[in-house]
Amino acid sequence: MLAKIKSLGITGIDGFPVTVECDVAPGLPSFEIVGLPDTAVKESKERVRSAIKNSGFQFPLGRITINLAPADVKKEGPVYDLPIAVGILTATGQLDGETTQKGAYLGELSLSGEIKGVRGVTPMLICALNEKIDTCYISAENVKEASFITGITAYVPKNLQELALFFKQETMLNVAEHKNFDDILKESALGTDFKYIKGQKTARLAAEISAAGGHNLILVGPPGAGKTMIARAIPSILPSISFEEALESTKIHSVSGVLENGILTQRPFRAPHHTASMAALSGGGNKAKPGEVSLAHNGVLFLDELPEYNRNALEALRQPLEDGVITVSRVQQSAKYPANFMLVASMNPCPCGNYGSKTNKCTCSQSAIQKYLSKISGPLLDRIDLQVEVDAVSYEELTEKELQEDSATIRQRVEKARKIQKQRFVGTKIYCNAQMNEEMIKKFCALDKNAQMLLESAFKTLNMSARGYNRVLKVARTIADLNNEENISTKHITLAISFRNLDRKYWQ
Repeated sequence: MLAKIKSLGITGIDGFPVTVECDVAPGLPSFEIVGLPDTAVKESKERVRSAIKNSGFQFPLGRITINLAPADVKKEGPVYDLPIAVGILTATGQLDGETTQKGAYLGELSLSGEIKGVRGVTPMLICALNEKIDTCYISAENVKEASFITGITAYVPKNLQELALFFKQETMLNVAEHKNFDDILKESALGTDFKYIKGQKTARLAAEISAAGGHNLILVGPPGAGKTMIARAIPSILPSISFEEALESTKIHSVSGVLENGILTQRPFRAPHHTASMAALSGGGNKAKPGEVSLAHNGVLFLDELPEYNRNALEALRQPLEDGVITVSRVQQSAKYPANFMLVASMNPCPCGNYGSKTNKCTCSQSAIQKYLSKISGPLLDRIDLQVEVDAVSYEELTEKELQEDSATIRQRVEKARKIQKQRFVGTKIYCNAQMNEEMIKKFCALDKNAQMLLESAFKTLNMSARGYNRVLKVARTIADLNNEENISTKHITLAISFRNLDRKYWQ
């Protein structure tokens, strides 16, 4: 007898429908799975066999053939355990086919028949909605993810036996309760508060501009100046993540298996160690999985001690910094992942860290300094909008009892600026000024005559690239938004240029 059971799979970070066809025929006992299964799918034969027996059902002795359609797409993971088991029980008449074939099944089975959680439930449920599947059966471990997907009734059976009793109308199943995203958002935690950061007025301003417009930022200065502390405080002033952005980021985290609370309630903040490989940063491996640049989508990627990272790994950041996406190609698979993140980097200006310092003397030779700085290429540096020099904090600033402006106050200004940008880009997939394309720059970054003359002078003096010119305009647009001014003036251009000339000091 033949049974067809609905399930779902993952390719990249998107779900796709899978039909699990189960045929049980007379013949010598065998159990075959076809349809490009990976090792985890092939091993499901033993898990399903034991789960069916230990749940009080009969495992057929005939020839069992399982086809995972479409057969030309790779199937990965233990997500097909549950639909295969339901398919076999349906094909052997132990479950009613009219009942079992109405919903989609997602879950790994233990040998006892317990249904366990799987990765990638969020994109799979979104795919189910698109395929007009309104009922799913999932593990209790995946309930948090299902709670934020409206339009789907997600039943939560504990094990295979309880699911069978539900189909026979002998028991009721728990249903994933839908939650309001805005209510969860209020419980979101923040990072380090800016009020505890001593001094560093310029760096604080740069961090505010960076957060308000989604601009990339690099902090250059001696050890102990507060670069890392400022970077780790940036999440506390970032604007609240919207539901659409949260869903985009959640899909990536769900597929990667690092999702904890069902949906992201704050913007991601990723801080990989400098020993991270190119594949870890950009994505890759045998199955072309998302890397740190994608996990930081709609949030912050913080690279501390930038020159210590592998140069090839840093150069791999150039495409996502420019395009907001990254294409990961491997022999077995090729995938395109979103990577629209805000890069925040920090570094010392030389091996000893004191080159250019007003308080400490540098002990490095000129060749050692140039060798150290050359680890950061010009094209990568050109993609960083705000370049800020920080110096050591004085004793007076460090012992000052009065706290600085707190993160809540700064965040209010950032939220207002982002609200202006949201209205400006309504109807598009652009969320902030840093994402503007050429057409938008021309439309929203018009300059008066004085501002144009100032920018022309800076362009020639600093030998700016066309990319640098556009990024100055974007930063100036954000500064104007923070000041609640519709037009970009000379003061906005002046401040934007002042954050753009650090590479001329250290890298020439």
